[in-house]
Amino acid sequence: MLVNENPPNIRRIETDREDAYAFEITGHITAADMENMYGLLEGAYELHDKIDLLVLVHNYEGFDWAAALKEPTMVGKTHALKHIRKYAVVGGPGWMRAMLALFKPFMSMEMEHFEAGKADEAWQWLGAKPKPAKV
Repeated sequence: MLVNENPPNIRRIETDREDAYAFEITGHITAADMENMYGLLEGAYELHDKIDLLVLVHNYEGFDWAAALKEPTMVGKTHALKHIRKYAVVGGPGWMRAMLALFKPFMSMEMEHFEAGKADEAWQWLGAKPKPAKV
């Protein structure tokens, strides 16, 4: 059996609601990670006009600035603004909380930041639960 030596740093978490999406971010985020996540979200927008989104951040080591400024990433971010109803971020560096607070008044979506140990509160705020991992 082959083991992926470079697993993605953004992985989807299955939820108990069809219109609730969640991702876990770990390590250093690459252009491929971002394109994969925005691709999954684009699929979600095809199924649901509005979604709720939760992002869990663990052991964050930064991201490729060039990836963040690439056209597919910028298009993905812009498109997300039209489709996200509620957006929760759990954990991450302090600047993530500050950025959410800065942009919150200008966004039509509800946004909240939760401390790393408060994932249960974030899921409750979102009104969804993670599905148990399949063994």
